[in-house]
Amino acid sequence: MADWTIVYYREPVMQFVDTLPVGIRACDARITERMIAHGPNLGMPYTRAMGEGLFEVRAHGREGIARLFHCTAVRHKIVMLHGFIQKTDKTPPKELKIAIRRLHEVNREDT
Repeated sequence: MADWTIVYYREPVMQFVDTLPVGIRACDARITERMIAHGPNLGMPYTRAMGEGLFEVRAHGREGIARLFHCTAVRHKIVMLHGFIQKTDKTPPKELKIAIRRLHEVNREDT
């Protein structure tokens, strides 16, 4: 089976990842390496299904926790849709809405 490719919804999503604190960014890098080799749905504790074809990367470090929403697209692509720093136990509805809106945009483009 071919490796997966990570792509970003838009430049600001890539910039968000690039500006994460070093510990969180290192955790994200390890998880995305696994996703490239084994596919996007690694399961807990690395990824979690959020429904509607949306998944989240669960990156953490000494500096805190980040969540990166992603989906899959044709030709073994994993599309990073949106990211945020987790400050509460629950995913804020505003962050989830952004990811779902982008998921629908990506799905329209793939058809």
